[in-house]
Amino acid sequence: MKRESHNFSIGTTPHMRHSGAEQSSLISDFLRQSGGVAVIDGGLATELEQHGADLNDPLWSAKCLLTSPHLIRTVHLDYLEAGADVIITASYQATIQGFEAKGFSSQEGEALLKKSVEIACEARDIYYERCQTGACDGNNDNRVLKQRPILVAASVGSYGAYLADGSEYSGIYGDDITLETLKDFHRRRVQVLADSGADLIAFETVPNKVEAQAYADLLEEENIKIPAWFSFNSKDGINVVSGDSLLECASIAESCSKVAAVGINCTPPRFIHGLILCIKKVTSKPILIYPNSGESYDADLKEWVQNTGISDEDFVSYVNKWCEIGASLIGGCCRTTPKTIRAIYWTLRR
Repeated sequence: MKRESHNFSIGTTPHMRHSGAEQSSLISDFLRQSGGVAVIDGGLATELEQHGADLNDPLWSAKCLLTSPHLIRTVHLDYLEAGADVIITASYQATIQGFEAKGFSSQEGEALLKKSVEIACEARDIYYERCQTGACDGNNDNRVLKQRPILVAASVGSYGAYLADGSEYSGIYGDDITLETLKDFHRRRVQVLADSGADLIAFETVPNKVEAQAYADLLEEENIKIPAWFSFNSKDGINVVSGDSLLECASIAESCSKVAAVGINCTPPRFIHGLILCIKKVTSKPILIYPNSGESYDADLKEWVQNTGISDEDFVSYVNKWCEIGASLIGGCCRTTPKTIRAIYWTLRR
């Protein structure tokens, strides 16, 4: 069957709203137009803190949707000017239930979810304007100003992220949390983000098999019209953090026609090589990789343990090998910066 070609209009939102099997080809088409590989942005929360944000709150980076949306826009722009082709919204920790716990109505919570996408789309528009009026790629101030397709990915964090107790890094929710519980928790959020103007939904840091199945079911049951990606996290380089089989988790993503890519995020770089090889055993979809800096997170203190990660130079030294064995979307997660993403961009360019 002949595959439809999806043409992206530089400077405008690529209207990626298709149904059925077409959705699974959209990221593949985007990658073709990006030269076979694309760059995902880096860590959001620590960059917001670098710009002066106080994120000591259960809402974490989503707090800035309330207090300082301009900082979110600034960080998105920093990543675009570092060479990112995909920017991920500040909705990872943004849930309707979480906003309700802070005293907002469900309608106000939905508006804040939409706002996270609006901010990212605004940043993309501003970036395109800068490309038209600024210097070309590789100008003197080291900014990447290059007309190219750019996607906005609406982030969906796990149920554990909403709990803000570190359980997104364990995937252990207890026997009371069932498949139906998780579907009910995520349903309205996914609906709102799917209709918000984003190009795709990024289900991030998926810690266990039951939550992956909940996401896959929702995509089908709600007839979501934009594609999604699933990215799992691992702390042993073999399984996802709950101990569930990565092969089984990736197989759930592979079997869902609405999932356009599958991969790993928020995992130490040293584990990524083996995890890519594992995912390749069960999926034909594009593989995305955006590890953390390798630092350790103390869930009790809610802070990163200093001097436990790797340098940007060491991080980027992995990139070509990841591409060689099958990764096609590469970026960074917690504690990576625009400097990291810029180094990835230039490594892939070379």
